[in-house]
Amino acid sequence: MKIYTKTGDKGQTSLATGQRVSKTDKRIEAYGTADELNSFVGLLRVQLPDNEELSWIQNRLFDLGACLAGATLRIEDDAITQIERWIDRMQDEVPPLKAFVLPAGNEAACRAHVCRTVARRLERAILACDNNDKWQNELIFVNRLSDYFFVLARYACLCENVLEEVWKK
Repeated sequence: MKIYTKTGDKGQTSLATGQRVSKTDKRIEAYGTADELNSFVGLLRVQLPDNEELSWIQNRLFDLGACLAGATLRIEDDAITQIERWIDRMQDEVPPLKAFVLPAGNEAACRAHVCRTVARRLERAILACDNNDKWQNELIFVNRLSDYFFVLARYACLCENVLEEVWKK
């Protein structure tokens, strides 16, 4: 089987429903951004190979992309709860915030910050879609993901005894 189909050569692609849309469609932008975030999470996994949470997140990002493309997959409440548990666990260990944290520190922290910013862009891309009102759990999940990556960046610095850099006015 060839990887190229030639069906997208004129700027059109198919949603999971079979509907043909422009590659500039807001839904394509949204699930393309989910795919981009998934790739960055994979890059973060290289730095944190023992973090099984990241594999779980990558699978949920595939679910999210499929949902945005029109498939029946959805992000369930328990996925949001799981992310919140992981955030709370790490948050209990990092020092309280006293200033804005710069996206720096160590390699894992920097990669987590990239994931955080792409998650924020994904959230905006979903909100820009005309029918985003049906994706409430998906929006909450992505919002929690950005929080997760922020706390993971802080936690990665803590684990390696790296001082976080903060904004200096």
